[in-house]
Amino acid sequence: MELALFSQNSLAFLLRWVHLLAGVTWIGLLYYFNFVQGEYFKEADGGAKSDVIQKLVPRALWWFRWGAMFTFLSGLILVYIKHLTGMGIVIGVVLGTIMFLNVWLIIWPNQKIVIASAKQVAGGGDALPGAAAALGKAGLASRTNTLFSVPMLFFMASSVHLGQLQTSIHQSSLVSLVVVYGLIAILALNGIFGKTGPFTSVKGVIAGGFILTAVLYLLVELL
Repeated sequence: MELALFSQNSLAFLLRWVHLLAGVTWIGLLYYFNFVQGEYFKEADGGAKSDVIQKLVPRALWWFRWGAMFTFLSGLILVYIKHLTGMGIVIGVVLGTIMFLNVWLIIWPNQKIVIASAKQVAGGGDALPGAAAALGKAGLASRTNTLFSVPMLFFMASSVHLGQLQTSIHQSSLVSLVVVYGLIAILALNGIFGKTGPFTSVKGVIAGGFILTAVLYLLVELL
């Protein structure tokens, strides 16, 4: 009797398993940073906040960024070997890719500055000149990732449960492509150069995530 784990589809299954494990780690920590740690920092005194930044945040960020890396790589390989080209899964891939790049190119580099500044202050020195700006940049990118996470997970799941979203991207209308990916691009650019705006609060970013999901879904279905 052949074991299912060694069947023809075993590689795809193992990749999906790794993708889910890494994704739970990544998105779970994303929500921790935005919904728990950020709210705690608003109430914590300076000493407690500094201790968290120096000791807890680096550990959480290690799991956060490598969770993002393994989620991204396993997903990319899975898309390639399964030849996934449906509009739904492609939207999920685009959102996930932007989120991955935000982690490694914006959040992590800027958080390193914040951590180094906190350690320098704790040692009796002055805060690094760019620490406040770095914290703002990391926070904006993190809020953008939280916003994107809701539709990203929706469209990733659509590859199995919503077959009507799996019309090949090559068969989708030009209007649909321009509007959908144009909207995503605008929000992604705002996550680099703009402001958090209505996504500053936890309620705002959660509501924004569901609204964005509904808007993207309707645009795909109706255009």
